[in-house]
Amino acid sequence: MLDDTLKSQLQAYLERVKIPFEIVASLDDSAAAQEMHGLLQDIIALCDKITLRTDGSDARKPSFTLARIGEAPRIRFAAIPLGHEFTSLVLALLQVGGHPPKIEAELIEQIRNLDGAGSDNELRFETYVSLSCHNCPDVVQALNLMAVLNPRIQHVTIDGGLFQQEVESRQILAVPMVFLNGEHFGQGRMEVDEIVAKLDTGAAARDAAKLNAKAPYDVLIVGGGPAGAAAAVYAARKGIRTGMLAERMGGQTMDTMSIENFISVLETDGPKFAAALEQHAKQYDVEILNLQRAEKLIPAAQPGGLIGVQLANGATLKSRSVILSTGARWREINVPGEQEYRNKGVAYCPHCDGPLFKGKRVAVIGGGNSGVEAAIDLAGVVGHVTLLEFGEQLRADAVLVNKLNSLGNVTVHTQAQTTEINGTDGKVSGLTYTDRASGESKHVELAGVFVQIGLVPNSEWLKGTLELSRHGEIVVDARGQTSVPGVFAAGDVTTVPFKQIIIATGDGAKAALGAFDHLIRTPAPKELVAA
Repeated sequence: MLDDTLKSQLQAYLERVKIPFEIVASLDDSAAAQEMHGLLQDIIALCDKITLRTDGSDARKPSFTLARIGEAPRIRFAAIPLGHEFTSLVLALLQVGGHPPKIEAELIEQIRNLDGAGSDNELRFETYVSLSCHNCPDVVQALNLMAVLNPRIQHVTIDGGLFQQEVESRQILAVPMVFLNGEHFGQGRMEVDEIVAKLDTGAAARDAAKLNAKAPYDVLIVGGGPAGAAAAVYAARKGIRTGMLAERMGGQTMDTMSIENFISVLETDGPKFAAALEQHAKQYDVEILNLQRAEKLIPAAQPGGLIGVQLANGATLKSRSVILSTGARWREINVPGEQEYRNKGVAYCPHCDGPLFKGKRVAVIGGGNSGVEAAIDLAGVVGHVTLLEFGEQLRADAVLVNKLNSLGNVTVHTQAQTTEINGTDGKVSGLTYTDRASGESKHVELAGVFVQIGLVPNSEWLKGTLELSRHGEIVVDARGQTSVPGVFAAGDVTTVPFKQIIIATGDGAKAALGAFDHLIRTPAPKELVAA
């Protein structure tokens, strides 16, 4: 099942297993069950502390559980966890086997203190994934870890491609999709601390109190993507008190499948790149405040005074200077049906959700590089792709257009204005568009719509506070300075052209140097001098 190289690597990891445990498989006569059995046999052959039974009676077949001897199983895979989920399997094996998790002690204690729900006092999670989804492993690994730490938590990972009938009956059209005790809990990428925060209802108030008590920063960076991480590194290297708050570390790179144009890095993927950004920032004395949403910028009351950033949980952080690097998000088409059928056939990540539409008809809206790349990617999985471009011709690179035109299951419509996404029984069933050349309204029957029409800056919370362009971008000068003294900005949220990762990192460094120059030329506020 596993090649010799992978077996050798896995064996080295499994040497860290300290506590004996068993794998119990529930199998049938399917080819998938034979593949799963082969994988499990490979695993037990590499570690004498792991045993295998094949007499499991779970309703989902094939599947398997991991449990320490004498304990009820709390982790189950209704999947053959290869591809992006192989790391999830390895971590589960290690953690069930006693290898300590790499998270803060405070978060471990918070997980252990979570109470169950319902009369049986249990938290039973189900996560639907696709093995090509690069967002899914974070959720799977977080919930598996929580199940290891808290006996009231159970988690099963379900491959939507393997259990297609189940996916259809629960109308799951986007992954990762998480259910808690049979009810929808959330979808999309979630880190362990984000999941815990949703379960621990008192966490926000406790967090706000801690943040309010923090001393002012010299530089406070709002945003944890490439621009924010670069700004943090450059600021911290100046020896000044640096803080970085983010809704999620890595920003939009977490949704990027492949990165091949960051100079000196031949190839990587978004999640790996995001992890490297965070690790680099942590090498310096940067205080990282993750899962924090900024809601208001409060300019200094007088020149050189402290600037405030108010957060969604009610806390306010203060700093002598601020760097805004909140990035951008997928642009929506804003037509009837888009919000109603979001995650019910309307999707924004072809890599994640494409396998859920295997053999079906889908549409891609957008004829730029991202749209054409999405259509090419989906064509290898779905039955047929209809690509709709508003302009008179596709805007993607010629090499991509040539590849698209070579595919037999793709239809391209230019001068096509999407006017409505249609649905039946709570999910997408079609799309209506206007042929701009003839004015005729046309309808396409399909099961999914992938929106790929570019980005919109995350700057709504700044309206009325500093100067924005007509597109909502923060206006900056050559040094990253905004219209508000002491406030700088960098990356995709600004007017700087060409939204690229490498440009964002350069912008972040430039804004940090601009902020430092501002600080050395501005007297410290009286309250800091007095302190």
